Amino acid sequence: MIVEACLSFAEKWRNHKQDYHDEKDFLPYIALGEFARHLIELKSLNQTNEFGKVFETIERLLIEGDDYVKEAMTIGFLEGLQNNAKEDAEKFVQYLKPVSLKWWNEVNKFWNAEIKYVGETFIN
Repeated sequence: MIVEACLSFAEKWRNHKQDYHDEKDFLPYIALGEFARHLIELKSLNQTNEFGKVFETIERLLIEGDDYVKEAMTIGFLEGLQNNAKEDAEKFVQYLKPVSLKWWNEVNKFWNAEIKYVGETFIN
């Protein structure tokens, strides 16, 4: 779904998948980190035409995905985006949808030592 939303990532995705000959060795968090870095690169080049569809897809995965998918989108993608974009991370907030923004803020709270784990404020 991510590649369909961001065709400019398709070649990098193919290259990443080729590195894993056995599907059981595939590491989605590394792929999501690569995807985050790809979006950072696009943003730096002011090539954001795919961002609408990308962040709609992320939102959908956070809403409809199973627990593993939701965690991967939060920790693998959103946190990866924050960590890799560093001081420019907040430039991505404008693209987030309501659920992804909640998780984005939750990751920030965790790193600011305001909560013990990501998701804590959703349970309490």
